[in-house]
Order: sequence, then structure tokens, then C-alpha cells
Amino acid sequence: MKRILSLVIALAMVLSMTAAMAETVTLKVWGAQEDQALLGELIEGFKAANADTTWDITLGVVGEPDAKTRYLEDPVAAADVFAFANDQLRDLVNADALYEVTRNKDAIVAANSAGSVESATLNDTLYGYPMTADNGYFLYYDKSVVTDPTSIEAILADCEKAGKNFYMEINSGWYQTAFFFGAGCTLTYSTDDSGNLVAMDCDYASENGVKALKSMIKLAQSPVFVNGSSASNATNLGAIVDGTWDAVAVQGILGDNYAAVKLPTIDGYQLGGFGGFKMLGVKPQTDEAKLAACDALALYLTSGEVQAARYDAVGWGPSNLEAQQSEAVKSDVALSALASQLAYCIGQGQYPGEYWTLATALGDDILADKYDAYTDEQLLEVLTTFQATAGSYVK
Repeated sequence: MKRILSLVIALAMVLSMTAAMAETVTLKVWGAQEDQALLGELIEGFKAANADTTWDITLGVVGEPDAKTRYLEDPVAAADVFAFANDQLRDLVNADALYEVTRNKDAIVAANSAGSVESATLNDTLYGYPMTADNGYFLYYDKSVVTDPTSIEAILADCEKAGKNFYMEINSGWYQTAFFFGAGCTLTYSTDDSGNLVAMDCDYASENGVKALKSMIKLAQSPVFVNGSSASNATNLGAIVDGTWDAVAVQGILGDNYAAVKLPTIDGYQLGGFGGFKMLGVKPQTDEAKLAACDALALYLTSGEVQAARYDAVGWGPSNLEAQQSEAVKSDVALSALASQLAYCIGQGQYPGEYWTLATALGDDILADKYDAYTDEQLLEVLTTFQATAGSYVK
């Protein structure tokens, strides 16, 4: 890749960081299958720029979704530097699987978006090196059908007029937060220093919560609404709430009518939601020289230049602020829509597995028309039970 040559220049800063290392450093690195080719080139450039040290770096295929599981299966054999998704942070911290990032912390924080830094932080301690800011949802739409993508009411009217479908997955704890957070509600969990859940902050059982629940009920009643979030499974698509991972599929369906923007409003409020991020983690090391090597490599692999190169190679949206300003990234329709939406989102923190099941059940009841005739008081009772159950997961 042509960008790799310029990246070698950036490695000059690494030289000073690795000067005190042992003569031979053995490291294991994990990355996703689609990132392997670029990682291989980057690692070779890193080794060449630090030729005073003899490197033995092994690259393995373990993607972000599987990182936690693979690490916990055998921590001794796990990678020294590995990519993972932010929703795995609490469990990895709880397992003492992550180095507390103290080297270059201020520079890392300053270089990356606030949401990505927040997602890599637990109890004010930075545990990861932000790498992407491209996991979230927004609105794709057919611009020959949807004339006003700023409100769900207008989108539904346009889709109904054209005989097209509007897709959103409301029986999902991930997508469901678009309504609750957008209406002004909170649902977060706090952890102790070991990563264990110790408290919940939730106000779903409130006037705002009822407002959000009524919005979901109204949406589900639309004749053009279809519950779902996979463009590949969509038919007669007018609009869909989906993520960057489906950009190619949506483009294939909509062709010249392909468009994307932040989420619309509903009932007068802006839909919010979660933002998801990928990062690199470093396994705790007893050897200070090896720790310095891991830190230098992780810092390099998540630098702005490398994030820009990764976008070119595999299309991952950067968390680095300078890389986000590249013309290629800014001209990406899906990433631009997500960037706009992330201003209304919170980083997906640490949620217990039971929460997702609970949220699915709430959505399933909406889809089954269970609450269509409920009064506001009855809906508040539903949310009071939901909130109490969500709080019971705190041990």
C-alpha cells in the first residue's frame, strides 16, 4: 500500500520509546481477518523502523467480537496486543486482562474523539487505545422516495405513499435506546475497580420514558413499518435504520438513490442511542521492556496515519480526529451520517447480558400489540417493572 511508505516516517517517534528495550522482543498480535494484510505491512514497517531491536512478532486471526472469549480461554497464550470491541471492556478489566494505559495517555486522549476515549475508559482509568468510531446506527433512505428524512412521521408518510417499507429493530436493547435516550432518559451501569456492576442509573419509569414507549408503539402500528435492521434481508426498501457494516448492501439496493443521514426526530425529539468503538488492548506485562514495546506498537497501530490507512484498506471509520478530517472519510456517505448521529449518542458502556434479554422482551410485547390500548399510567407501570428488573442485575 502506497501509504505505508509515508507511515514509516511517522515511526521516528517510536524509536525514542523503544530505545531501552531488550535486544530481542517476542510479541503476539491479534487482529480481524479483514485487517490481516494491512497489519502485516504495518508490523514489518514497525520492525524496520526499530531495527536496533530484534523482533519476533506473531500475527494471529482473532476478530474484535471474539477477543474476550479467546483471551479468557487461555490468558497465558493470549496475544500481547489485541483488538476488541468496547462492550467487552468491563469483563476484560475484571479478568485483569488489560494494561492501565499511563504512557502517552494525554496524547491518546487529545488525538481521539471524546466518545472513543470514553468507551476505552472505566472508572476514570484508560484501558484501551482507540482505533475506530464506526459502530452505530443512522438512517439510510431512498432519496427518490423520502423527501424529508428529518422526521419519522414524514418518512412513514412518504413510504406509505410510494408503497415502500421502513425498517427498524425495536426489539433490540441496542436500537431501543434511540427512543429512550432521545426522549431524555438514562440507563447506565457503574462498576467497581474490578469491573463488577455495583449500581444502575435509570429513569425509564418517568414521563420521558412513557413518551419514548408511546413513540415505539406508534411506529410499530404503521402499515409500512417492518421490524428489522439487516439491509440484506429487506424488501421494497424505502428507509432503514442500520449501520456502516451494511453500506455496500444498501448501495446495491438503492443505486443512484442511495442516501444516508443522522436519525430523524419522532414526536418532536431527536432520536439518540449508542455509539460503538473498537480499540487495541495491551496485556499486562511483568517485563518493563516488553511493556514498552507493546505500548509503542499499540500507539503506532492506532495513530492517525494508520487509522487513515485502515480506512483506505478496509473501510473502518477512524476515531482519530485528524483522520476523520481526511477528504476520503468526509466524503463517505455512511460515515458522515454516523459522525452526525454520534453527537446524539453515548458510548455503549458495560451492560449485563440480562439487560439485552429484558429489552428484547419489551420490544416483542410492542410488536405483539400488547400495549396499544394502554393508558399512560399503565405504560408507566410497565416501565416501573422494567426499571426494577434492570436494577436487579446489580449484585
